[in-house]
Amino acid sequence: MARIFITGSADGLGQMAASLLISQGHDVVLHARSSERAQHALSKVPGAKNVLIADLSSMDETKALAGQVNALGKFDAVIHNAGVYRVDSKLIVAVNTLAPYILTCLIQRPKRLIYLGSGMHSYGKLNLESLANNPNRISYSDSKLHVVTLSMAVARKWPEVYSNSVDPGWVATKMGGRGAPDNLEKGFETQSWLAVSEDENAKVSGRYFFHKKISRHNNDADDITSQENFLSVCEQATGVKVPNGHNGDNRS
Repeated sequence: MARIFITGSADGLGQMAASLLISQGHDVVLHARSSERAQHALSKVPGAKNVLIADLSSMDETKALAGQVNALGKFDAVIHNAGVYRVDSKLIVAVNTLAPYILTCLIQRPKRLIYLGSGMHSYGKLNLESLANNPNRISYSDSKLHVVTLSMAVARKWPEVYSNSVDPGWVATKMGGRGAPDNLEKGFETQSWLAVSEDENAKVSGRYFFHKKISRHNNDADDITSQENFLSVCEQATGVKVPNGHNGDNRS
């Protein structure tokens, strides 16, 4: 039995992954951005152990969420599932780019980290100058390249952790729309599989998955200089630093 925390699990892929993991006998803690959505989440996933509340568009609430997670003890896996799509660029940066960075840095290090990417990351640019100085120029595709870059950087810096990113496909969720053509079940199965499976194919790091298979990704995410520059911009924006050691001070 594993303990898993899933961001953005009040609905969509996060909720589906939570339900699957609970059905497999695992302990799952949910996350919602408001009290109302938290109650909705618990009604839809009654087997969840708890639901934590934080609006990831707020840096202060995101940092406080990390504290709430740590207060529950160490988790075996964290799935960074939360994301926004057709919204203001500043909100995209806050939720898609900075929130997973902050939570990665501040949550006690799990054995496995899973980041929800998107096939659209292939069209993204790191755009680090805009990320630092003009977030209004950051697109959804850029933010998903940021997420994949974060997962690759963590895989390199923390070799004891399995850190991977997932393309769930264009699936029929509230974000993807009713007409989305990809397999919804495979979309949430992959992140769940990476969180708990003892399959040797899941016990890898620094990979990008689509439907439980390693897939091609934007090579910009693998460049070490780009990774370090990305982490530096995130550190300056948040005041939080990626820790090198298990007990390091995470504040810059």
